[in-house]
Amino acid sequence: MRRPGWPGHADDAPQAETPTRAAGLARLASFVPHAAAYARERNRVVPPHDGVSRLSPYLRHRLILEREAVAAVWESHPRDAVDKFVSEVLWRTYWKGWLEQRPQVWDAYLDQLRRDRDGLTRTASVRYAEAIAGRSGVACFDAWARELIETGYLHNHARMWFASIWIFTLRLPWTLGAAFFLRHLLDGDPASNTLSWRWVAGLHTRGKHYLARAENIARYTDGRFDPKGELDEQALPLTEPPLDLMPRPLPASVELDMDTPSGLLLTPEDIAPEVSHLSKLEFRGLAGGWDEAVGASLDLAPPVIDFSRIAIADALSRAKAHFAVPSHALDEDDWLAATEAWACGLAVRQVVTLETPVGRWRERLDQLDARLAKHGIALVRARRTWDSRLWPGATRGFFPFREHAYRQDLLAGPTRLDQAKPG
Repeated sequence: MRRPGWPGHADDAPQAETPTRAAGLARLASFVPHAAAYARERNRVVPPHDGVSRLSPYLRHRLILEREAVAAVWESHPRDAVDKFVSEVLWRTYWKGWLEQRPQVWDAYLDQLRRDRDGLTRTASVRYAEAIAGRSGVACFDAWARELIETGYLHNHARMWFASIWIFTLRLPWTLGAAFFLRHLLDGDPASNTLSWRWVAGLHTRGKHYLARAENIARYTDGRFDPKGELDEQALPLTEPPLDLMPRPLPASVELDMDTPSGLLLTPEDIAPEVSHLSKLEFRGLAGGWDEAVGASLDLAPPVIDFSRIAIADALSRAKAHFAVPSHALDEDDWLAATEAWACGLAVRQVVTLETPVGRWRERLDQLDARLAKHGIALVRARRTWDSRLWPGATRGFFPFREHAYRQDLLAGPTRLDQAKPG
């Protein structure tokens, strides 16, 4: 069965990865010579997982760009030899584009998560506590739970098996599993994580679910695990009340007026502004910082927060050197007030930020927009060319989306990293 582009699908990453753009580019360079073997090796769940690229946390935060990853492998290999890897890079964009056109699915997930947390029975609560502690009694599942907590990483195949066992064997609410992943994954994002769990459950593609099978686990773990007789391999897909899944039109891209005094705001959703269409613009100053409220709302684990913190600091340093303007690290304890004060103190009329996809950071920017408007300051969200061209193609399944992507000139033209177009 064809499986979706789970976060880390093409590019799994251990916690030891350094959250800087330089480290991401180095990781990409080390993977490129082996990219042609990716299609053959990617499904083996055998530590140290050398068959995958380990690029996902860098792509998730856009420390490196999707286009850069595609360009690098195309430069060194025939395109058909690395088509599988390129497709997996595109899965992340597909999920984001799909959710951008259906933001109500994220809202429905958050609402259902609250209900499921409140509605846990005593027995289910014990089963849930044992599952997230790696004490469910299913050896492979428990090993993956511990690996996730300890490293912020799971191989994509293990993620699918884990989700399936969580839902169909342990019979725990899928929303709690999605939240557990989002808490610990260094590469977790709202679109890929939420929609992948829905896909496994049989909710994304109605009636089509993913069942973990003992034979499959034994084969791809080279016999390390063999849960024969322990899994429910006959379970039916989940159902839910009707949910509006019709795509909504995307807002038009914003044209920047750079005659207006401007500041540049960085969030951990996209922190390579010097490799974007903003790169040649002039700003009075730039700012960025972690927001404790975001971490608290998602109950993010300390390593996940630390990864974002260091990545933002790296981005501020790079942006300060590139734009040659003062940089400001925002107060984490009251990010909204700190950002408002920075913009007012800079005496700008607009704050520019690279567009943030559906999720908690989008919600914080919506709140910031209202606060800045009281001072006559506009919040301008600049969408990357990659997103503007590819997101609209995510109206149906992945394969029509991939055809749409391949028709775009974003996947053609110069392939050297230093020649690739920004954004």
